[in-house]
This record gives sequence, C-alpha cells and structure tokens, in this order.
Amino acid sequence: MPEICPLRAYRYTATDELPDLIAPPYDVVGPEQREALGERSLYNIVHLDLPQGDDDDKYARAAGLLQQWIDRGVLAQDEGPCFLSYAQTFAPPDGGAPITRRGFFALVKAEPYASREILPHERTLSGPKVDRHKLFVATGAALSPVFLLFEDPDGVARPAIEASQELASFTTDDGIEHRLGRINDPATLQRVTESLQKQPLLIADGHHRYETTVKYAAETEQARIDEGVDPSPRGGHQYVLAFLAEGDDPGLVVYGTHRLVFGLKDFDRDAFRQRVEDSFSVTPFAGSDGELTAALAEHGADGQSVAARFPDGTTWLLRLRPEALEREPLASEPAVLRETDVVVLHTALLEGVLGITREQQASQAHLRYFKSTEQALEAIGGGEGDVLFLMNGTPVKQVRDACLAGEVMPQKSTFFFPKIPTGLAIHLLDPDDEIRPA
Repeated sequence: MPEICPLRAYRYTATDELPDLIAPPYDVVGPEQREALGERSLYNIVHLDLPQGDDDDKYARAAGLLQQWIDRGVLAQDEGPCFLSYAQTFAPPDGGAPITRRGFFALVKAEPYASREILPHERTLSGPKVDRHKLFVATGAALSPVFLLFEDPDGVARPAIEASQELASFTTDDGIEHRLGRINDPATLQRVTESLQKQPLLIADGHHRYETTVKYAAETEQARIDEGVDPSPRGGHQYVLAFLAEGDDPGLVVYGTHRLVFGLKDFDRDAFRQRVEDSFSVTPFAGSDGELTAALAEHGADGQSVAARFPDGTTWLLRLRPEALEREPLASEPAVLRETDVVVLHTALLEGVLGITREQQASQAHLRYFKSTEQALEAIGGGEGDVLFLMNGTPVKQVRDACLAGEVMPQKSTFFFPKIPTGLAIHLLDPDDEIRPA
C-alpha cells in the first residue's frame, strides 16, 4: 500500500505576501500570465517553476535562484515534520453556491505504476515530462504538488484538517479563499496515515510530475550506486510532494476540458452528420451560450453525451446510441472506459468519424484543449477550428473505476477545479535527507 509521510517543507516566510508569491501550476500559465506573475514580485514562484532564459540555461538559473532565496531567508524549512492542511473556498465556474475543498500536503513514496500503489487515470504527453525532468535535475526540488485522491475508511482525515493550526489565510485575485494550516500532533499523524494507507491513491492531477519523480528517483539511485554510495530507500529523492484530498468529499468537483478540432482536410459538416448519425442521436440546440452548459449536463444524464459547435454557431447535442457500444471502434474499448464521455469522444468521434489517429491525438496534431467554455466558444466563433466538442465533467466515480481496473483515459480527461497553486510548499529531493514515517 502507498507510503504517506509528514514533510518538512520549505515555505515562504512572508505569509502575508502569499497572494503575490504563489502561482497556478506551470501547465496552465500562458506567456502573458507568466509575465504578469513575475512582475508581482521578484520572489514569485514562477521565477523557479517557469524560469526564463536561453535553452537549458534557464534551469540552471532556477537552481541558482532557489538557493539564493533559501540563503536570504525568503524560504525557510519547517522546524518539524507535519502535514500542511489546505482549504480552498471558491465559486463554481458554472454558477452556484460557494464550495470548499479540503485536503493536506504530505510526502508520498514515488513508486512505479506497476506497484499498483499510485494509480493514474489518463495518458500523458512526452513534452511536459522532458521539461519537468530538466527542472528536477537542475534544482533538486519538487516545486509543484501532485494532486492525489484517497479513501478514508476510518474517517479521521477531515477532523484532523478542520482542527489544524492556522498558518495563513488570504484571498487571491480570482476570488478564491485559501487557508493553510499545520497538523503536527504525532498521534493524529499516525491515525491519518494508517487509515489512508489501506488503499491505493489515485492521481487526480499532475501525472507528468509524478512520472518525472519516479524517473528522477531511479536515476538518482543509480548515480549513487555508480559512485559507490549505498542509496537510502528513504532518501528525500524517493518522495513526491503531494496534495491529498478525499475522493468522496462533496467539495471535490470535476469539470470538462473541451476539444477544438482544426486543420482537417476538406471537412464537410453534412458528411460529418451523416456519419455521426450511425452511432449518435443528434438534437439541435437553439438556446443561448449561457444555457448550453446546463443543457449538456441534462442531456448527459441519460447516456454518454457531448455537444458539437460549428463556426457559424450551429450547435448539436450528441448522445451515443446504446447499440453503438457493441460495434467497432467502441467494442474494442474496455467496458469501464466505454461508460465515459471522453473515451466515446476520442474513440467514436475523433478516431472513428474524423479519422484522427491516437498518435495524432497524443501529439495534438488537430486538437486544442480549453478549460474555459467561454474561451472555447470564442475560438470556434472566430473560425479557429472546424468543430468544437464541449464536454461534461468526468465523475470521480468513473475516474476511480478506471484506475482500479488498471485502465487509463485519454489525456486531459478531467479538470479538477480549482488548481492547487504552486508555491505553498517546496520539497527538496535530497538523497541524504532521511524521510521518516509518522
């Protein structure tokens, strides 16, 4: 079963300045936001997590800055091992009452997927892993957490989180309220750890970071052996920085990531519809853009559904016909995956109807991804693609079922909102640092 340990994180000492120091994860920060965040403070975490410079020199620059910040006291290590509780209160993107998601930061032993202790739910892309690996090697640090889901059969995690000692409370420009705390009572740490280690952990977000940690740990182990040094099985390089949340927490919500298809040769909407109707019912949608999200959610309650939007504003609600599950190409998919909208989209529509191969999907040859419905609709309305597919969120139960069955969904199958910021905790991947269990 997975090994969860308290951590001695490096954290910003100026906790009252955290809104200007933290940032979203690297993979959702575009060039303009990167520049704006960097201008907020010389010590904003983007200077480390998204370093600027020529070629690989930027990674060395990040390593130098990290050491400089530690030397100057900008970052300081917690005195003793603890879990760092963390809560986000936010307004749902599609409207409704505020939601609070709770969890905690800890260290988790980075084991290969084959161990079945940490389970992925979606495929990864090679590019981000190359970038993260270079940053790991240069800095020797995990700057951004992997987001993991746990089950808590003894019900001890939430009371521990709610009773934690507050370290910081602040609101960021996006309106999200953040609360960071400390859990360091030895008995509490042990109870939480023992309960959570009874089942595998599921990766909600951060597959690239997790896989990079596993690779880095193995490389560091081998380097120590080559140097004639006995590697420690509990060295700091063996552990991933993680944010853990309960999979059944009502504050855990998942939204859809939309797919814009572009660059298809001789795309014809009438021919597309004719092929689609072999496997899907097609219902024209005449409501406003503001009503579309709710309409798609309602349409998807009775089966696998997506919406198709075209540049002229024409919109269809597509629902898979039950008999299509028993025909190719869906018949070749594992049963647990055929229940998901995202696999139906990638297998039956992108591959089966539009002819976009899995290799092309993986390389994003004809795909752009949008987390924002508004931005996705603006892109298709501006003629930036041939067709936009709007998605419902993948339910957490489907994510768990796929993981436990040993299956993975296509890349970007889930959008857990909001993202876990980078900069609240940093873990140095020091092979000489002995990580101790609770």
